Amino acid sequence: MKEYNMLEDNPGKSLLFFALPMIIGNLFQQFYNMADSIIVGKFVSEDALAAVGASYSLTTVFIMIAIGGGIGSAVIISQYLGAREYEKMKTSIYTALISFFAVSVLMFVFGLMANKKLLTMLNTPANIFDDAALYLRIYFMGLPFLFMYNILSSIFNSLGKSRIPLYFLIFSSLLNIALDLYMVIVLKMGVAGVAIATVIAQGISAVILFLVLLRTMELYKIESERVGLFNIQMLKKMVTIALPSILQQSIVSIGMVIVQSVVNSFGSSVLAGYSAATRIESISIVPMIAMGNAISTFTAQNLGAGQQNRVEEGYKAGYKIIISMAIILGLIIALFYRPIISIFLNVKSGTEAFYTGINYLKFIGYFLVFLGLKAITDGVLRGAGDMTLFTISNLVNLSIRVVIAFRFAHIWGVQAIWYAIPMGWAANYIISYIYYLTGKWQHKSIMI
Repeated sequence: MKEYNMLEDNPGKSLLFFALPMIIGNLFQQFYNMADSIIVGKFVSEDALAAVGASYSLTTVFIMIAIGGGIGSAVIISQYLGAREYEKMKTSIYTALISFFAVSVLMFVFGLMANKKLLTMLNTPANIFDDAALYLRIYFMGLPFLFMYNILSSIFNSLGKSRIPLYFLIFSSLLNIALDLYMVIVLKMGVAGVAIATVIAQGISAVILFLVLLRTMELYKIESERVGLFNIQMLKKMVTIALPSILQQSIVSIGMVIVQSVVNSFGSSVLAGYSAATRIESISIVPMIAMGNAISTFTAQNLGAGQQNRVEEGYKAGYKIIISMAIILGLIIALFYRPIISIFLNVKSGTEAFYTGINYLKFIGYFLVFLGLKAITDGVLRGAGDMTLFTISNLVNLSIRVVIAFRFAHIWGVQAIWYAIPMGWAANYIISYIYYLTGKWQHKSIMI
């Protein structure tokens, strides 16, 4: 497959073929938690699935923090790459790795100390509490590996080499599934087994990917071999981009955590069905999020090279890609929602859980296009480093989800939680698009 140059080749093809490895990679990353859910749901019990699901909203927040942090770093790295300032590019890479490794260690310590308190705050049902706490505790032990893998993947993406992390992610995902099956079916370790398998697979992937990065950086020749390992000014720029990026990447997950207590109040059966459906949702939104991230890199590189017109061309091409993806995904969900949910749950073993899952899945399939449009519009603003309206629009998205869930769940039932999702996506898109039309984002500069 040809590698397209974001600075020179057709914008639509550049975006699509850059995004495809990211889409496939993100799908395999989703398979980590999805494999955990399928295997414990099929080979342990419905309560085991609910326990993993109770932890899922929290673990997804940490994944999205890592991804958002990586994107913040990638914007800086991409602009230096576009400007061919390779010495500063290398310094920014080292700065990102050191900084986010330190953050991951702090979060690891916090997670071990607070995991039971977090589950208590979310009203986790008593019959699954111990298993959920065990899963979460083991998961936190692997946070440094999780963070480093996602930061490394973002660095490779910023260099236009999105295939490299894909290859390693496919390997580690398959390893994770094999370890899941071995630990659950053979060793009978239950929830603990799938958590340990995830940590081992992510750890191996992160270490290998780091070694490959060191070799890849040798390709970018510079006059002086004295490259700084840390630059505080670059870190400040990264944080400026990373914080809103973390918010944008984790907006769905933060909303899930906040409203998780509402879902939990309906009991473990509803939680199991909701957890199964959100696993499918997390896979369905991958192409949309990947396109947003691709446009962010595309924007950063082309603005760094002074090619603002190409950014507008890429954004227009993004509409065609997103709408096509939304139609395909909507049709798949509309036609196959029942067998898809059956992967996680058996209707005979839990009718309430099964029908909660299919009702949520059928509903959300109609509205994925709003998420895609929001993602590519936010991607342009983030790639330009224009974060004010970006942040506001994402906060509006989160607020709509939380307010409607808490205000109307006791009236409409658990359905209130998913009614709010497309409303938040649409509001986010409208606010970001109106600002995009002003063109102010074209004049931002984040390089030092």
